[in-house]
Amino acid sequence: MEVLHQEFYGNSILNWAIAVGILILSFVVVKMLYWIFSNVIRRLTSKTKTNLDDVLIDKLEKPLTYLVLILGYWISIHYLVFKEEVELALENVAYFLLVIDVTAILSRIVDALITEIIMPISEKSDSSFDNQLIPVIQKGVRSIIWILGIIIGLDNIGFDITAMIAGLGIGGLALALAAQDSVKNIFAGIMIFLDKPFRIKDRIQVDGFDGIVEEVGLRSTRLRTLEGRIVTIPNSRFTDNSVTNVTSQPTLKVKLNLGLTYDTDEVQMQKAIDILEDIVKNQEAITDDYAAGFNGFGDFSLNILFIYYVKPDSHWLDTQTLVNKEILRRFNKEGLEFAFPTQTILKKDI
Repeated sequence: MEVLHQEFYGNSILNWAIAVGILILSFVVVKMLYWIFSNVIRRLTSKTKTNLDDVLIDKLEKPLTYLVLILGYWISIHYLVFKEEVELALENVAYFLLVIDVTAILSRIVDALITEIIMPISEKSDSSFDNQLIPVIQKGVRSIIWILGIIIGLDNIGFDITAMIAGLGIGGLALALAAQDSVKNIFAGIMIFLDKPFRIKDRIQVDGFDGIVEEVGLRSTRLRTLEGRIVTIPNSRFTDNSVTNVTSQPTLKVKLNLGLTYDTDEVQMQKAIDILEDIVKNQEAITDDYAAGFNGFGDFSLNILFIYYVKPDSHWLDTQTLVNKEILRRFNKEGLEFAFPTQTILKKDI
């Protein structure tokens, strides 16, 4: 057994074996924890009425298992003797990892509480302002927790936080100058929350974009365009450009000028008007306020003016496409011909 007491890099082989054994044991414990989470705890939480415990388990599973590895590392290094500076460095690594892991646990707990308790309460309120503000507060609280955690971690391993903060203060001006656009976007985001020119799920038009608001953040706002693409727009665009809230409009007016050939008689003209009124009458996306009439004699056509209004919560382009296709189908079926520029040439016999 003398072999076990032989020294290797300042420590006996026995101590090295114990340290490595502790690390291996911590990995085994982690595997056991994963099995317990998957086969025992998740089954228990799935039987409860609340969803909070399920979310907490999902969010805390990894940081809790990492905590076991960190503790295993911490215990193993204390079975070994190193030079003072090496030992200090190894302990600092353990301290910092421990603080970061605890920070992750706190951040995820707060995140779960806001998601599962505060958000459902805000969704029941009449104001949509809460729905926009709470995600921003959630991100802000999460950021504060992480900033404090990193500061505490650095302070525990010997960094001079006071000097760091002073240095950040000196460099803050340069950073602010470099981040003017970001600061501008953040202030614009605050103004959006205060003025409320639009809400989530509103359809808006701004700076050439037309779409549905999906998320409003402090720095940017996400739209889903009518083509289905996601567009991220800096909030400063909303203060620098006019914003049209299509959803807040009572209706969207559609005006069509249709021209029939001069071969069209009175009965056919009335038939065309009846068809137009019948088409919009059967469209749920169109209001009851519509009109169609014979409004003039053109150079090449007998003109019909057709006006209808699309409801604000409907897709105006899809609705207009359906109406136009139905007009084309019904007019062709009834033999009603659309006019186009023509020229009649009279030839005189000599």
